[in-house]
Amino acid sequence: MENLEIIENTFYKNKKVFITGHTGFKGSWLTLWLLSLGADVTGYSLEPPTNPNLFDVLNVRGEINHIIGNILNEEKLNKSLKEAQPEIVFHLAAQALVRQSYIEPKQTYETNIIGTVNLFEAIRKIKSVKSVVIVTSDKCYENRELVYAYKEEDSMGGYDPYSSSKGCAELITNSYRNSFFNVTDFEIKHNVAIASVRAGNVIGGGDWANYRLIPDCVKSIYKNETITIRNPNATRPWQHVLEPLSGYLLLAEKLFNDGILVLKILMFLQ
Repeated sequence: MENLEIIENTFYKNKKVFITGHTGFKGSWLTLWLLSLGADVTGYSLEPPTNPNLFDVLNVRGEINHIIGNILNEEKLNKSLKEAQPEIVFHLAAQALVRQSYIEPKQTYETNIIGTVNLFEAIRKIKSVKSVVIVTSDKCYENRELVYAYKEEDSMGGYDPYSSSKGCAELITNSYRNSFFNVTDFEIKHNVAIASVRAGNVIGGGDWANYRLIPDCVKSIYKNETITIRNPNATRPWQHVLEPLSGYLLLAEKLFNDGILVLKILMFLQ
């Protein structure tokens, strides 16, 4: 986890940061990390999804501007962003489970697609925002079960509702970046630099979510039950939760300081 040593500067000190989905597993860890870096954090999310949950264990409610709200509530989201006047936005609010997407496909598509659109529409009205990191998933790619890291030019795909919704979120991000936050209009009509990030499976302390392989294994061992591997032939990358979060933090800083350069690089990669 070599990136962890890099994030020891003062960049985030007193920066106004807005996190959607801050009560989730990765969102809770990100909130804690930003607080340790001295950031002024506003979180917008539903209540924690499990009991117990990492957000309550960390006991950070009183240290942030904690807002309970649905990403689909456009009016409340707009109001919350307007009042917070953030400089940096991390978008983690999502329906994040494949199995749940089969149970509630419509809710999955609404949250992961319309929720992302709602955030972009709100950001268009906020002049303070300079850096936006949209968190999707490596499942946005067509999964051919190959043992190699996905590349930017790989096809979007995913047959389950969750994976396809994340592919849609990527397309939406690219559309808004080209249509409303592009290089040509940078520092003329806007000052916003946007990038998306795609991590694989994450592990780490405080993950009590349902349908998660490592937590399910631990629960089975604790209950002296047989461990069930739902997809034993699947090929998936694994990483500690702090690894992708360190990348998100470094990227947001780069977007903030060198936005036009990053936008040019992203445009070249298209």
